[in-house]
Amino acid sequence: MIYRLIVFFILNFGALALGSIFTGKGVPSEWYQSLNKAPWTPPGWVFGAAWTTIMICFSFYMAYLWKNEELRKYLTVLFSIQFVLNIIWNPIFFHYQNALFGLIVITALTFLIAVMFYKYLPYLKIRSVLILPYLIWLLIATSLNAYILIKN
Repeated sequence: MIYRLIVFFILNFGALALGSIFTGKGVPSEWYQSLNKAPWTPPGWVFGAAWTTIMICFSFYMAYLWKNEELRKYLTVLFSIQFVLNIIWNPIFFHYQNALFGLIVITALTFLIAVMFYKYLPYLKIRSVLILPYLIWLLIATSLNAYILIKN
């Protein structure tokens, strides 16, 4: 379990690091600061705290699932798609300033995490709560992205 957990910590936090590298100036950029943002947009520090919590929980979630060899092939596909979508949203939204394509990507990611929750609930039972912070945050983030697309 410890080995699997370390691998998923590296992969998940690596995805966050890669996404941030390709983000450009991100939140402090003039473009983002000038946007009409949703009234429920959390303060900037919440994003870092949320993603840290999410990736810790998601790493445990994946480590628990990974021990079941029957699930690995399909799980590898889902995890890989999640990995790519998670990385590419930041540059799409912040660097390329494309709220529409960003919304498409984050909606796909939200749907994928919902599918993972539902599909693996029978295997993990109560441990499935470990993916809920990710799903809840993505629902919030999707609404924030949609608001920016509609109001700007």
